[in-house]
Amino acid sequence: MKENNPPVIGGETTIELIAGRHPNGELVVEKILVNPQPEENSFQLLKSPLFVRGVARTDVIQLKKGTQGQFNIVKHGGNLCVRVFSKQDFNSPQMEAIEQALTSELEKLGGDLDIKEARALVYSIHVSCGFNVIEGILNDILSSQPDLAWLYGNVYDPDSGEPLDWWQPILAPE
Repeated sequence: MKENNPPVIGGETTIELIAGRHPNGELVVEKILVNPQPEENSFQLLKSPLFVRGVARTDVIQLKKGTQGQFNIVKHGGNLCVRVFSKQDFNSPQMEAIEQALTSELEKLGGDLDIKEARALVYSIHVSCGFNVIEGILNDILSSQPDLAWLYGNVYDPDSGEPLDWWQPILAPE
């Protein structure tokens, strides 16, 4: 697995990033756990976010000056952000068993459960594990559950739906 993570400069902190707009027009922000980086207003994500699109754990972002929570991606760290949403609470016995099975299978590939909320899970897993392998695990475990849905948080352009293709240089033979 390739990992070219930037050095950790400062201690952990949180920043607020824009996750979208509420139907009433208000900005939706999410607090993200990060490590400051050498370049001004640059941060490495320590967990994949639940709602902020386009980024995952180990990505380095730079906040746009003069904006609230807007950013540019400086470097992709190679992780996919996988989000699982449920109509049922993941703390119920049935849903907890599903979460444990999914977490166990993704951990075997080096993935991590970054966030566990009542009705959402967020995983980070390196793209080198392969889309087919990751999707196979997700579909095998989740497809029989009509109240569950999964999606990538950093694979498709939120406006066009086209693949972002940031992984091509990471997967390219050296």
